[in-house]
Amino acid sequence: MFGKKPVETPANFEKVDTLIGKDTHFQGAITATGTVRIDGSFQGEIKTKGDLVIGESGRVEAHVEGRNVLVGGYFKGNIVASGKVDLSPTGKVFGDMKVKNLIIEEGAVFKGNCLMEKEEEKNVSKDSAAK
Repeated sequence: MFGKKPVETPANFEKVDTLIGKDTHFQGAITATGTVRIDGSFQGEIKTKGDLVIGESGRVEAHVEGRNVLVGGYFKGNIVASGKVDLSPTGKVFGDMKVKNLIIEEGAVFKGNCLMEKEEEKNVSKDSAAK
């Protein structure tokens, strides 16, 4: 009745592999396997197999795909997260999200749509579409 839960990779927001600093402005595409942290401004697309951190001073306008996303600054665009999205009290998100888990802390702003989908639901949807 109760199946085994899949082993989830915990968010690792402490270990940063790629950093865009506070006074840095970047436009383009980032493809990474580890944690990406943005404290400056970024426009474009971010795809990481790891986590994304948008610091309090971060300003991001992008399409994002990653495992876990922590928003402490400003974000405009769409997020697809295989894990969780966490909006800290200073975080602002304007756009749509497709996530497994969503955490919105008091004080955060979210304007958009959110689709929460578990792995089992994805499999059922695929099976239904195949019929």
